[in-house]
Amino acid sequence: MKRERAVGPRTAGVADFSEGSVIKNTLSLAVPLTMAQLINLLYNMVDRMYIGRIPVVGKTALTGLGLCFPIITMVSAFAQLFGYGGSPLFSMERGKHHEEEAGRIMASSFAMLVLGGAALTVIGFLFYEPILYAFGASAETFPYARDYILIYLFGTVCVMISLGMNGFINAQGFGTTGMLTVALGAAVNIALDPLFIFVLKMGAKGAALATVLSQFLSMLWVLRFLTGRKALIRLERRYMKLEGRRCGKIIALGLTGFVAGFTNSAVQVACNANLARYGGDLYVGVMTILNSVREIISMPVQGLSQGAMPVMSYNYGAEKYQKVRECIRFITVACVVYTSLMWVLLERFPEFFIRIFNSEPDLIAAGAQGMHLYFWGIFMMSFQFAGQNVFVSLGKAKEAVFFSTFRKLIIVVPLTYLLPRLWNLGVNGVYIAEPVSNFVGGAACYITMLLTVYPELLGRGRGRKERS
Repeated sequence: MKRERAVGPRTAGVADFSEGSVIKNTLSLAVPLTMAQLINLLYNMVDRMYIGRIPVVGKTALTGLGLCFPIITMVSAFAQLFGYGGSPLFSMERGKHHEEEAGRIMASSFAMLVLGGAALTVIGFLFYEPILYAFGASAETFPYARDYILIYLFGTVCVMISLGMNGFINAQGFGTTGMLTVALGAAVNIALDPLFIFVLKMGAKGAALATVLSQFLSMLWVLRFLTGRKALIRLERRYMKLEGRRCGKIIALGLTGFVAGFTNSAVQVACNANLARYGGDLYVGVMTILNSVREIISMPVQGLSQGAMPVMSYNYGAEKYQKVRECIRFITVACVVYTSLMWVLLERFPEFFIRIFNSEPDLIAAGAQGMHLYFWGIFMMSFQFAGQNVFVSLGKAKEAVFFSTFRKLIIVVPLTYLLPRLWNLGVNGVYIAEPVSNFVGGAACYITMLLTVYPELLGRGRGRKERS
């Protein structure tokens, strides 16, 4: 088997993102990371695709699974709090050639992921029933949601480690290995889903069991790499002592991803509750599909943006500010072009995307109408992703957290409750809240980044030239 080399020129055995083309270095990480995101999307969608096709109860079971999304999203949010908070700091220390401190940051993130995952597992088992009913479960859909979430919770620690620690593989330049983390889990999940759901007739329980087993194998893959010879900086037990200052820096920067996940969960709860109120279980099922399609669109954007993060963080630490600016321009243009093309496809072929999950005529009719409203002007989402990832990459935690909160909690959630009451909009009001938030939140985040970060990078770049 051919040994993967770390991306980027190597200086003293370390992948150096400050040398060579910014676009090449970014794509070298972003392409496998985007593939990993797409594989992860397939990984998650397979459950929905199979569950939606269970004879007789498929539509109801799919709605029940949708009620679990806020809980699943919250687990991912904590993985981002401890994992994605640590990886940019890890990259900055690598850029400064502080290898020992980078190792301590990675080990601290790992310890917090394990402790956080254990705590979430206990809380989930204690309170899953009132949580699911608060999220919009009905007497008909609750059994399916319960069956799925009770098994999924057993894999919480595995999910936390595989998601949170994979960023440290990418940050060392091993993008293909990071992609294989997700590919392994996806392959296992795709293989086991039909066996457990249909052959063994386990239904939603089978989908959850396949997911837990696949996440367990992904976790083993991540740990094997980070503790093995190939890693440039290894995960070592001696560095796992938690220190308040270091943990505080990790959490402060990870709050961006956590708030994004937390607010996504809050939005899903608000949408499900209002759709159940104004339209019933059918429209909760529609939102399950819309959320799935949104993942299809946003995963490549996230992959490119996150692939750029180690490059921006490393060059910021190495004081190569021109390369940081080049990276910002590249990801902005690429993401806007892609999301604009996807908007055209969604407008022209909404039924195609809906049929991926379910073919019942009432769901297709309601879903097509919702899709036109929900995804209107989705290219503005790119500015939100680009702006926030720049803030995170450069260690500007306060700005990143603010704009995560601003778009979801200050705009989307209030509008989700307000708009259905106005002009008899009903369920359409729930859908319209999303494009409004994309335009207002995306523009505010990106313009603020241009007015604050860009001048700072220009000023520091000039200062560095004068000193040299």
